[in-house]
Amino acid sequence: MRIHRNRLTLAATAALAPAIVLSIAWPALRAQTAAAARPEPATPAQLTVSGDVEKPLSLSLDALKHLPRVTVNVKNEHAAKDEAYEGTPFSELIKQAGVAQGARLRGKAMATYVIAEGSDGYKVIFSLAELDAAFADAGVIVADTVDGKPLDEELGPLRLVAPHDKRPARWVRMLRSIQVVNVAK
Repeated sequence: MRIHRNRLTLAATAALAPAIVLSIAWPALRAQTAAAARPEPATPAQLTVSGDVEKPLSLSLDALKHLPRVTVNVKNEHAAKDEAYEGTPFSELIKQAGVAQGARLRGKAMATYVIAEGSDGYKVIFSLAELDAAFADAGVIVADTVDGKPLDEELGPLRLVAPHDKRPARWVRMLRSIQVVNVAK
């Protein structure tokens, strides 16, 4: 860097620009780093069931553990291994919410679909009929364990598992909400 009569050359000014920006931004960067280092208080995981239901639900992990439970064995195509997911049958959740099932699933109820959404914004759709044991053997569950252990942060704490889909594209990790929508109102 060359200085001519108390002036910096253009090259010297460009070389100093990052240092100037850093010195101006340093207090803000320290504050952001300190805030990031403080862990946010953990909010208990909740699964909501809403929409065209008789009884909207907001269930904690503990409440889900007290509902009927099943285990499904699947082949994880990403890890190339067999896994056993355990959780609540999806049909039990919509039953608890008062959604038509079995013999009640006819007429306008046949024009009903379900949106499952993860906390990362990923959404999938199922028709209500394909989730009903009277119509199909989907075996969809809301899992909270895999191979006897709680789901890790990347997948859980809840995961929608559709074991009979040929690909796991409708498996929703970090499941947070289920919305029932009837299009024939």
